Amino acid sequence: MIGDKLTEECAVFGVSGAGGEAAGYAYNGLLALQHRGQEGAGIAALKGYSIEVVKDEGLVNEVFDAKTLSKLDNSHMALGHTRYMYTSTPRKRALLQPFVVEYLIGRLAVAHNGVLTNGGRIKRSLEQCGLSFATESDSEVISALIAYKTTREGDVLKGVIEAVKMLEGAFSLVIMSSQNTMFAVRDCNAFRPLCIGSDFRTTAVASESCALDACGLKFERDIAPGELVVIENGKVTQSIFYKGNRPKKTGICIFEYVYFARPDSVIDGLSVYEARFNMGAALADEWPADADVVCGVPDSGLEAALGYSFRSGIPIVTGFIKNRYVGRSFIYPSQSQREQIVKVKLNPLTANVRGKRVVLVDDSIVRGTTCGRILAALKSAGAKEVHMRVSSPPFRHTCHYGTDTGNEKDLIANKLELEQIRVKIGADSLGYISMRGLKLACKDSKLGFCTYCFDKNSNREGRDKI
Repeated sequence: MIGDKLTEECAVFGVSGAGGEAAGYAYNGLLALQHRGQEGAGIAALKGYSIEVVKDEGLVNEVFDAKTLSKLDNSHMALGHTRYMYTSTPRKRALLQPFVVEYLIGRLAVAHNGVLTNGGRIKRSLEQCGLSFATESDSEVISALIAYKTTREGDVLKGVIEAVKMLEGAFSLVIMSSQNTMFAVRDCNAFRPLCIGSDFRTTAVASESCALDACGLKFERDIAPGELVVIENGKVTQSIFYKGNRPKKTGICIFEYVYFARPDSVIDGLSVYEARFNMGAALADEWPADADVVCGVPDSGLEAALGYSFRSGIPIVTGFIKNRYVGRSFIYPSQSQREQIVKVKLNPLTANVRGKRVVLVDDSIVRGTTCGRILAALKSAGAKEVHMRVSSPPFRHTCHYGTDTGNEKDLIANKLELEQIRVKIGADSLGYISMRGLKLACKDSKLGFCTYCFDKNSNREGRDKI
């Protein structure tokens, strides 16, 4: 968790074809996906039958420069990963992806977005088979399991299928084999997004469609729940539902639409921008306010603020100027320093809020600390009233699938009632979108939703016997 914002684990990108420039495609794709993970980045590239990997802590443009990218030149297949680590560990570097593992006749590189719910059990079973592990990462477990199954099956595709059948929880995977084959897999619930795009010589898969746009590739479709796509020489050669049938129940994390994804992405048939705009409109219906202006908290509250303004007829203004050159707040050593950095990152635009009754729209309130500081800053800038509107319901439960919600006892909605939260954050009124309003805002998604962090509603299935 960064300050008072939720975070989630990672982005994945894979590309085949690309005329020898696969690593460059992966670099551009990761730049577009930087918002999903900012603590580390890595690219693995296939050169001949060898897999070369470069990964390190930092932002994508900090990890890669002309010299490091030159190590990956002349590759026709590559996969990349950006990582956010919500576990504090002195061995962060060991957790960076892609993971590269060996099996009997080759090597595999694996990039993973999500969290397994049976990773520990699979790991213990593999250890009983003689395998050892360097980290506590689910991604290392997945990599080892695929290598183990591939060795036993004598075929990479069969090994991947047998491995992913055993996985439970959230996993969007990109797997690259030294035998010049790439696999993209989405779990049966489709907790995390994964899509595919192409041009005449190149096929790529990515966590979000904005990464395909950044590479000049045409978005083709989302990878379906429970689907395994095989890519060779820049073309899709097979599509397999690895458990036999497409599942009837799905549950993409609804917070992808609220906050995680970039607004220019389209996920499972629904524009993220349109979903957030609809959330703001729903808030205006559910929680009207007698106000002069509407403003959104940059960046995740801006689209919902537009929707609120459109539906309510209250003019929208820029309420804050965001400093885009400040370092990441979570690198500061103490929580108090991380919270103080909000004052540097967001500065109220006094000319637009002085003497005004303001509707302030944001995506969430987690612990209430950052939110309280933002409201105090608006009032210090002369806002007469501040009416807080939130485009997600109250967070009450710890996520098991990769979103860093923190400890349930620290979630403000588990400690205080609505009126108490309003008083604590200093708002003149407070309203959260209802679950019904949120789901209606996202009704054009092709999939169902996981809303576990709000109401404990999710889907889980699988088995883990090796």
